[in-house]
Amino acid sequence: MNPTFDLVMFDLDGTLVETAPEICDAVNDTLQHFGLPAVTQAQVADWIGHGTRELLIQALSHSGQGSIAEVRASDSLGQIAAEFDTHYQRRCGTRSQLYPQVREALTALRQRGVKLAVVTNKEGRFATTVLNAHQLLPLLDCVVSGDTLPTKKPDPAGIHQCLAEFGVPPTRALFVGDSRIDVATARNAGVPVWALPYGYNMGQPIDACGPDRVISDCSLLLN
Repeated sequence: MNPTFDLVMFDLDGTLVETAPEICDAVNDTLQHFGLPAVTQAQVADWIGHGTRELLIQALSHSGQGSIAEVRASDSLGQIAAEFDTHYQRRCGTRSQLYPQVREALTALRQRGVKLAVVTNKEGRFATTVLNAHQLLPLLDCVVSGDTLPTKKPDPAGIHQCLAEFGVPPTRALFVGDSRIDVATARNAGVPVWALPYGYNMGQPIDACGPDRVISDCSLLLN
């Protein structure tokens, strides 16, 4: 069977792995360390998408440390972010889990000769830890993280890097994500985009973002 696509690229958080529970744990570990009030997992889920540093800034602002701009400019942000790094590396893999059919779909696509990549805004040290925790790295041909390139999604540079690396034209590639950021990234890169409805889209329905197709789980990539 000839695959419809030669390259399939995936977002990570909310697409392949449900990570909000352990990210929330790490955020609250950090807030507790600095004597700040905790946040909820639902709030954390709505903040996922722009990388963990931006998520931490949202949490600090919500916990009374000033506006987003004030937190971002704060002299203490570096110290707080370093504390978060320690907690999140420890928490990675402890309460996250693969979404249904992810491993099976990736394995089947790889057996068909499809190149597989992750393009995420999560920083590389965390992306690698999460992917290793769920034994996904051996199934992937490329990982572009939030700090791999000078820009992050929705800038299309990560997708462009994957297309160039594998010599695949945009019409033979697919991006799979769960958020408006992912849809916008694919549109900016000129590749088709399919979306999953169960992830982290800032509390908004994914179909409102206009993906080419909404699929219930990754097994539908095999049809």
